[in-house]
Amino acid sequence: MVEEQPSDTPDLAAGDFSAWVTGMQAALRGEQSSDVPCNGCTACCRSSQFVHIAPDETDTLAHIPAELLFPAPLRPPGHVVLGYDERGHCPMLVDDQCSIYEHRPQTCRTYDCRVFPAAAVEIEDAAKALLAQQTRRWRFSYPFPDDRRRHDAVRAAAAYLREQGDELPADVVPTNDTQLAVLAVEIHDAFVQRDDET
Repeated sequence: MVEEQPSDTPDLAAGDFSAWVTGMQAALRGEQSSDVPCNGCTACCRSSQFVHIAPDETDTLAHIPAELLFPAPLRPPGHVVLGYDERGHCPMLVDDQCSIYEHRPQTCRTYDCRVFPAAAVEIEDAAKALLAQQTRRWRFSYPFPDDRRRHDAVRAAAAYLREQGDELPADVVPTNDTQLAVLAVEIHDAFVQRDDET
C-alpha cells in the first residue's frame, strides 16, 4: 500500500542552487554529509530502498543486527545492503525516526532527494511514490546568474545520460533514477555553458 500525501502540500525551499550543488558534490566525494532540510520527512526511509554499507563502516555495522544485512550484489566481499520490511520501510526506522541516526550508513549521510528535481529526473518506481511526491515539492532559488547556468548544466547532463548512456562504459551506465540524477550532478561541470566573460 502506497502512503499518500495531500496534493495541496506547500513547496519546500531547496536553497540556492549553486551552494546546494557545490555541497552535494562534496558529499558525493565523501568530504561532508548532505545537509538536507528534511524537517521530519522520512520518505526516503519508507520507499523500498536498499542501503549500501561498506566494510569500513564498522560503527554502523555494530549498530545493525546482522540478520538484516545481505551481501551487496556486484560489490566485493564485505560490502552489504540493508533491506526494507514488508511495508517498504527501513527496519531502523522506529516511530518515524532513525533509531541509529548518529551511527547511520554513509549512504544515508550522503542521500539528498533534491538530486531529482536538480536533474529533472522523475522517480518512476511505484514503490517510491511517497518519495516522488516529496521531491516534486522542492524549489531552488537563483540569486546569482551562476545558479541558473549550473542548474541548466545538471539537467543537460541528465538528458545526455538518458539519450547517450549506452555509449558509456558498462560499469558507469546508470541503472536507476537515483544513479542517473547523482551522476548528472557529478559530471555537470562539463555541461556548463560559458561565454567570453566567464
